[in-house]
Amino acid sequence: MVVIQRELRYLRYEIRLALYRMPVHSANFSTSSDEPLDRDLSPQPLDNSQELQENKLRPDVLDEYVGQSEIKRNLSVFMEASRKREEPLEHVLIHGPPGLGKTTLAHIVAKEMKANIRVTSGPALERQGDIAAIITNLEDGDVLFIDEIHRLRPIVEETLYTAMEDFAIDIILGKGASARSMRLSLPKFTLIGATTKLSLISSPLRDRFGHVFRLNFYSQEEIQQIINRSSKILETEIDEKAASRLSLSSRQTPRIANRLLRRVGDFALVNNHDVISESLVKSALGKMGIDELGLDDMDRKLLQLMIENFGGGPVGLSTLSAATHEEAQTIEDIYEPYLLKQGFLDRTPRGRLVTPRGYQHLGLTPPQNAELF
Repeated sequence: MVVIQRELRYLRYEIRLALYRMPVHSANFSTSSDEPLDRDLSPQPLDNSQELQENKLRPDVLDEYVGQSEIKRNLSVFMEASRKREEPLEHVLIHGPPGLGKTTLAHIVAKEMKANIRVTSGPALERQGDIAAIITNLEDGDVLFIDEIHRLRPIVEETLYTAMEDFAIDIILGKGASARSMRLSLPKFTLIGATTKLSLISSPLRDRFGHVFRLNFYSQEEIQQIINRSSKILETEIDEKAASRLSLSSRQTPRIANRLLRRVGDFALVNNHDVISESLVKSALGKMGIDELGLDDMDRKLLQLMIENFGGGPVGLSTLSAATHEEAQTIEDIYEPYLLKQGFLDRTPRGRLVTPRGYQHLGLTPPQNAELF
C-alpha cells in the first residue's frame, strides 16, 4: 500500500509537470464574462500580433462560416442531436489542405456546444504523461483540439484509444515484477483532430472518430465573400472589382485570401488610398510577384526551369531539387500540389512534365508533340 501511494504521488507530479510544459491554449465559451476567452498555458511567449489578427478574422458561429455547405448542414444536425441527448458530440476528424478552416471549425464546434476548448498539436505531445496531463484536467463536455494529429507518437496515440472509446486511461505503476496497471476514469469529452495527411493516421485511431469531414477548396465567389467580410472587420474598404481580382489570386484558400488582403491593405495605407481599387490590387500583387492565378515567383521559376533546362520534362524530383536548390519534400508538398491542380504540371512514372497549359501561362508555345489537356 505504501508503494502504491508513493507511485500515485509520483504520477500526480509527472502530470503536473507535463501540464506546465505543454503548449496548450484554453478558451471558455460557456462564460458570460467580458474578459478575453483565450488564455495561454504555455511558458513560451506567443506571437500575439499574428495570433490576434488570425483570431479576429475567424467566424464565431456556424452561420458566419463561408463555404463547406454540406459539412455545415450535417454538423449542425449532429450537434443539435447531441444537445438534445445532453451528451458531448462524438469525436470529429477534419482533414484537407492547409488554410481551409480546420482550426476555425473546431472553435466553432466548441462555441456552438457551449464548451471549453483546449488546443494542442501532435508534435507537442511527446510522452504518455503529456496527453494524460491534458485529458485528466478536462471537464464533462470539453473539447480537445489536436492539430496535426497525424504526427502523434505511437505511445501517445495508443493512450488515446481507451481515452476516446472508454473515457479512461491505463497507467502503469512501478517497474519490473512489482509493476501494476491502474485505470483512471475520464470526463466525457470531444476530441477534434485536424490533419492535412489523412493517410498517415493509423486505422485504429481513424476508426474511433464518429464524424470524418473533408474540407474542399473554395469557389471564387466564396473567397470573394470571405474577402468582403474580412475587409469590414479590418475596417479596410475594398470595391467589388478589387475583391473579385484578389479572389482570383488566392488559390481558393481563405488563409491566403486574408493574407493578401492585409498586404494589399498595407500598400493602400502607405500610398494614402482610402479604398482598395482593382488597379491597386494589380499593382500590389505585381510588386509581390503574384500573378492572376496565384502563382508566385518560385512557381513560375519551377515551370521555366523545366522548360528551358529539361525541354519541359520528364524530369525527376531529385533533379528538380538539385536544380532549384530546394528540398525535394518542399517541392512535392508546397509547390507541386497547386501546379498539378491548375493543370500546369503532370506527374508521370518517368518524372514531371510541363503541360501545354503551363507553357501557355508563361506565354510560350507548347511543343508540337505535346498533348492538349
